Amino acid sequence: MLGRLNHVALAVPDLGAAIAAYRDTLGARVTAPQALPEHGVTVVFVDVGNTKIELLEPLGESSPIAAFLEKNPSGGMHHVCYEVDDILAARDRLKASGARVLGDGNPRNGAHGKPVLFLHPKDFFGTLVELEQA
Repeated sequence: MLGRLNHVALAVPDLGAAIAAYRDTLGARVTAPQALPEHGVTVVFVDVGNTKIELLEPLGESSPIAAFLEKNPSGGMHHVCYEVDDILAARDRLKASGARVLGDGNPRNGAHGKPVLFLHPKDFFGTLVELEQA
């Protein structure tokens, strides 16, 4: 069911500083910031060749990333994203096996314009999992 690792997401308290660290210090290619109001975040992607690093900054105080940063003020790993061929079939299979899909269970468009779902971290050893339609 799982395809390739699409990205590892890091929540950051200051997106500008994180961009500078990856671009200027590490020499990485970084995309332009993209606001995603429906997810409550502003994101950039760092190209590392075989996958991406997503840097997330809260977009407003009600952002789930704001809550994450309250507990982790320096930031940290927020989630991993895997590609799936059929997100609805993956959702149905996961739900049938007892995994919890967050939200209303319906995919929403993610940063790449493709449908995404999030799975409860307690079902995956403390790691928030995002699935993205390949």
